[in-house]
Amino acid sequence: MAEILSDREHISHTMQSILDEATDPWGILVERVEIKDVRLPVQLQRAMAAEAEAAREARAKVIAAEGEQKAARALKEAADTMAESPGALQLRYLQTLNTISAEKNSTIVFPIPMEFLAMAKKSIGNGNASM
Repeated sequence: MAEILSDREHISHTMQSILDEATDPWGILVERVEIKDVRLPVQLQRAMAAEAEAAREARAKVIAAEGEQKAARALKEAADTMAESPGALQLRYLQTLNTISAEKNSTIVFPIPMEFLAMAKKSIGNGNASM
């Protein structure tokens, strides 16, 4: 379809020369042939629409995948930066709590690092042993 629409002039000249050759023995001269309107059957229109939709979905998936890759790279860079400074993670944690509190949520979850739980368990274990 795209070829027909983009190459209408060439197709018109080809049709004109074919018609001119066929009508020349009768003394008829074909002056001009133009393709002005192209009508497609409904089934072909549906097939073309489905193909275009599939192509759009494929492009959307590629764009989404590229976005995921960029986000993963940014997260890795942020993690590397925070790993270099122990205080950075604590500041980010406090910033997140500040953002959550500004949203007027009724519940705030405080994640506790596993190291604290291990230390608490160890101190409880040591406390029981000393009694």
